[in-house]
Amino acid sequence: MGADIHGYIECRSTYGNLDEEDSSWHAAIDLILLYGGRNYDAFGCLFGVRNYAGFRPLAEARGLPADVSEEVRRDYESFPDLHHSASWIGWEELAAVDWDEHALTPDNRVRTYRHSPEHGWYQSGKALRDLAGRSEGDEWTEGDVLMRVGRMTRREAVQEGGEWSPVWATMKALSDVHGPEYVRLVVWFDN
Repeated sequence: MGADIHGYIECRSTYGNLDEEDSSWHAAIDLILLYGGRNYDAFGCLFGVRNYAGFRPLAEARGLPADVSEEVRRDYESFPDLHHSASWIGWEELAAVDWDEHALTPDNRVRTYRHSPEHGWYQSGKALRDLAGRSEGDEWTEGDVLMRVGRMTRREAVQEGGEWSPVWATMKALSDVHGPEYVRLVVWFDN
């Protein structure tokens, strides 16, 4: 059964507030409007969910923020037996990530490569395999498929210009207006 991500970008408005303590968090935009994928490498890298690639998650199992907006809390609590692994990460944290950082361990899935006369070897996917006795860099073939044990970088998991780009662009735009400390992504998962 697959895992899907849900959530919101939240923002604290800095307009018209003389005291920042008077400002509360607001659900700025539902994540479904910006991201509709199911990328386990990104889920593992960011939040530790389905972390087959072995990343040190950036924001694993933090729960909902104590000051989460009412709209987000209602949405999360709408299916209490279904939702799990709630967490959040601020734009300040995301802007400071070293996207070239490698996962802590080799990926539990081997990279699969196929050969074509026009392009040579190209990565065709990933496959779960028993890696007992294998280490990073090991290669072997299964039929006409080349298998390789590798370690991912964060940039490979959350590709620049990839499916997370609209989320990052929206968070950055809000941070440009309100400040990076006032923008965060609040998420949870279901299976």
